[in-house]
Amino acid sequence: MPSPHGSWASTFRDSFVSNEIIITNARVITRETAFTGTVGIKAGEISRIDDSNCNLSRAENWNGDYLLPGLVELHTDNLEKHLMPRPKVRWPELPALMAHDAEIAAAGITTVFDALGVGDVDAQALRSQDMTVLIDGLDAAERDGMLRADHRLHVRCELPAENAVRLFEPFADHRRVGLLSLMDHTPGQRQWMNMDHARTYYTGKKGWSQEKFDGVVAESRELQARYSEPHRRYFVEHARLRNIPLASHDDTTPEHVAQARSEGISISEFPTTMEAARSAQVSGLGVVMGAPNMVRGGSHSGNVAALDLARAGLLDAFSSDYVPASLMHAAFLLVDQAGFSVPAAIATVSVNPARLARLDDRGEIAGGKRADFCRVRMISGLPKVMATWCGGQRVV
Repeated sequence: MPSPHGSWASTFRDSFVSNEIIITNARVITRETAFTGTVGIKAGEISRIDDSNCNLSRAENWNGDYLLPGLVELHTDNLEKHLMPRPKVRWPELPALMAHDAEIAAAGITTVFDALGVGDVDAQALRSQDMTVLIDGLDAAERDGMLRADHRLHVRCELPAENAVRLFEPFADHRRVGLLSLMDHTPGQRQWMNMDHARTYYTGKKGWSQEKFDGVVAESRELQARYSEPHRRYFVEHARLRNIPLASHDDTTPEHVAQARSEGISISEFPTTMEAARSAQVSGLGVVMGAPNMVRGGSHSGNVAALDLARAGLLDAFSSDYVPASLMHAAFLLVDQAGFSVPAAIATVSVNPARLARLDDRGEIAGGKRADFCRVRMISGLPKVMATWCGGQRVV
């Protein structure tokens, strides 16, 4: 809540600090309220909040633009897209990382969990390749001041893949790993319950022939029977021992959710049915949906629409999945289409995902929190990110 400090002008004159950033006449969105006022930034943290404007000459006048918390992204495949922009085309790690990072920051995202899959039936796929060089490159890029956002890692573990555990080794004890998700993309269940949708996806996006699709389906089912359960036990235990949050991917039935809960999983990521999402909520799992689902008005896989979950009170957070800019867009669509207040809508892309990732120092405009925030202007009904700050430093 804003603090009643009296006149902002006198307050700042009395405690003037030369490196203090003052932003005024901004539409400030906190966890619970929205007001036009002033925010102070000092030493990388939010130092002051007030629901009045100030007249100091050094204050930045935002002319009513939104001052929003920096967005927190739990699951984006965008880095993988830059690493392999075309089938079998592997791009150099550092240029791919820098291009991804710039896109993330320009979308108002200040904390990003780069989702990297380990394990694939296809030996030539990106998720069948060793990621050691990329992880080392990410550390070097941060050390050299090349990154705009705070990058963490979300390791997506493809349970039926024979090579999943081996490819996980470079991530096993890395400090950036803050989230694991358990996946099973075997056609005929979970995301690909509808085989026609699966066939369209794999023959369209990946360019597989009909014959290859049928062959991979048969092989995938054999691998699922052999590896899914032992790999699941391995990754659940790994996360438990290291206190890493776990997500269950594409829950479809209450049984999927019940298993996840019994394993200590705290996030239901992209549930495919209303029934599964409701079971997740009752079981205390956070429900995360894809922002592209919201922007497009439905799932590309034919599964439950994010808007329907939002209207039913079953949505906790969004992830941008494969379009970084969709995160901000989806939040404002909640206001227009699902009756959310602006603070409640912005919470789905800021403080709520931060809590699910067990990050309590960010995700909201509040005193003492990290100064991760962005300036957003509504133009023709769409939110445009004008600038982004991460840790008090302007990065866009």
